[in-house]
Amino acid sequence: MIKIAVDCFGGDRSPYANIEGAINALKEIQDLYIILVGDEAAINSELSKYEYDKERIEVLHASEVITCNDTPTDAIRRKKDSSLVKAFDLLRNEDDVRGLVSIGSTGAILAGCVMKVGRIPGVKRPACCPILPTMNDGIVAICDSGANVDCQPEYLQQFAIMGSLYLNKAYNIENPRVALLNVGVEEEKGNALSKETFQLLKNNTPTVNFVGNMESRDLLTGEYDLIVCDGFNGNVLLKSTEGACLELMKLLKKTFTSSFKNKMGALLLKKGIYELKDKMDYNNYGGAVVLGIKKTVVKGHGSSKATSVYNCVKQAYNMEKNNLCETIAIEIAKLNEQMEANE
Repeated sequence: MIKIAVDCFGGDRSPYANIEGAINALKEIQDLYIILVGDEAAINSELSKYEYDKERIEVLHASEVITCNDTPTDAIRRKKDSSLVKAFDLLRNEDDVRGLVSIGSTGAILAGCVMKVGRIPGVKRPACCPILPTMNDGIVAICDSGANVDCQPEYLQQFAIMGSLYLNKAYNIENPRVALLNVGVEEEKGNALSKETFQLLKNNTPTVNFVGNMESRDLLTGEYDLIVCDGFNGNVLLKSTEGACLELMKLLKKTFTSSFKNKMGALLLKKGIYELKDKMDYNNYGGAVVLGIKKTVVKGHGSSKATSVYNCVKQAYNMEKNNLCETIAIEIAKLNEQMEANE
């Protein structure tokens, strides 16, 4: 039985979306056990609306909530009875609690990962790794998307290893194609960080299927499985892509409703339009995992619906079912041994 803690009071739709998503995952996955963390009365009131296996779910009371207005590090230290901190305490102190899902404050989650759980030995920096849909019905991951604004080449080398293992263990992608985010595809392009990282991935990381540089315009083409970058550029890449897709959908809606003729065309294309909308909806792809820490943490979008929470729980389950953290520890140890031998 794999136990996953769910922070029920993170996000814009708490606790409703958190609870519904967790229960939907519980119904689908037979060896899953859920611990819902937050205000006990509110959680139990919401639970009364559902039918579920009461032997595989429990509630842990927490009287406080960490919001996006709280300073992340201070909130982790001071709000000890918050749903997020108590979930992190479970993760740290209980061996059989294997993962945590939250759609709360990104800063507080990252602070909790470091302060409460800690890094896997040998990992230089943990990294956020979200998923986006591609144009060929696949997915592409970005590692890092914001946890590390300033990076060294060795950090990005580890991001490539951890991200590749994640895609393999959580999504069953064999030999993921890894690209380095850059301003051009040529080997000599980029700044000092890009050039040095390119050589590390090309010549000193045999466990990674490195396919070269990628320009940001090619993110969603389906030609790559994992994009490696520092957290500053990764965050810009992620948000600019999400923003462009959202504005495109708004433009399509405006165009299709601008005239009677266009409305008739939209009716004929209705099925395809909804399929496109679903394809671009982040709720259908779960959240960003935090790679490089000792246990599994998945951070969902703050405005996540129940579908997104459900997918976040499935992500956490798949990672733990396939021993991702242990595999990362083994591969990072091998890398560090190799680097010491080459010195």
